[in-house]
Amino acid sequence: MEAVSKVCRECLMTSDVLLRDVTEGDLPIFFEQQRDPAANRMAAFTAKDPADRAAFMAKWAKILGDDSSTNRTILFGGQVAGNIGAFVAPWSGKLEVSYWIGREFWGKGIATKALAVFLSAVKARPLYARAAKDNIASLRVLEKCGFTITGYERGFANARGEEVEEVVLELRAEAPEGRAKNAEPGAAADRGGL
Repeated sequence: MEAVSKVCRECLMTSDVLLRDVTEGDLPIFFEQQRDPAANRMAAFTAKDPADRAAFMAKWAKILGDDSSTNRTILFGGQVAGNIGAFVAPWSGKLEVSYWIGREFWGKGIATKALAVFLSAVKARPLYARAAKDNIASLRVLEKCGFTITGYERGFANARGEEVEEVVLELRAEAPEGRAKNAEPGAAADRGGL
């Protein structure tokens, strides 16, 4: 019982979604998830070559070495369902949130719950997010968690080989943090921050 309590003090969770630190053992799963062609098309703004393991590992080494970013593994039913993070985006200079859910976990409310829990621990506002305009599922997740559309931009989407319209969203300080419709009301951080 003591081991379970210790784990829960070091993580963020709802009854079925758990966020914990990213481990090296998660990276091969993330790699396979981001290679999925349907997920790439949906995300649009992806790596130039999702099958390039060396580039993927180099990217994650940089992410995990960046003390200004916050990154978590999303677990659902004890399985790695994806990842979520907040970072200062080099293209905007603003703090942005990003997440990736493995396709086998789509449609279960995991992204909404994970984002709601993440936002309960990452208190910095404003916080921004981006999604391809036709990625309705991701836009809905962001809106459920209090993000509002602030504009549109166009950018080259590697996964589609063309420019696509991207929606820019913002979570302001007055937004209802972590009050997503599908998130559980008891979802809270057990420690001061991610």
